[in-house]
Amino acid sequence: QVELVESGGGWVQPGGSLRLSCAASGSIFSRNVMGWYRQAPGKQRELVAAISTYGTTNYADSVKGRFTISRYSAKNTVYLQMNSLKSEDTAVYYCNARPPWPNWGQGTQVTVSS
Repeated sequence: QVELVESGGGWVQPGGSLRLSCAASGSIFSRNVMGWYRQAPGKQRELVAAISTYGTTNYADSVKGRFTISRYSAKNTVYLQMNSLKSEDTAVYYCNARPPWPNWGQGTQVTVSS
C-alpha cells in the first residue's frame, strides 16, 4: 500500500509562487505516471499536471505556462512549482498516480487571495 504525504501549501497573494512536495512510500512510485490534482470547494477533483516515468509532462489548460511538475525518483518525490498564482487556483492539492491509487493523502491547502 502506497502512502502519500503532501506539503508546501499556504496562503499567497495573487501573482505569488508556491512549491508543493509529495513524498510517496513504496517501490512502485518509480513505475507510475504521477499527477497533481486539486479540489476547490464545491467542485470535483481535477488533474492539473502529470509526469511520466520518462519525464514527459502534461498540464491542464488552466495552469499551462504557470505550473511545472517534476519528479525525483530516487527519493520517491514529486513536486509542483506554481507561479503567477490566481485566486481560482485556491484548492486542496493532492498527488497521486494517474490513474489514481485508491488511497489519497491528506492534501495541502493552497489559498490565493489579497
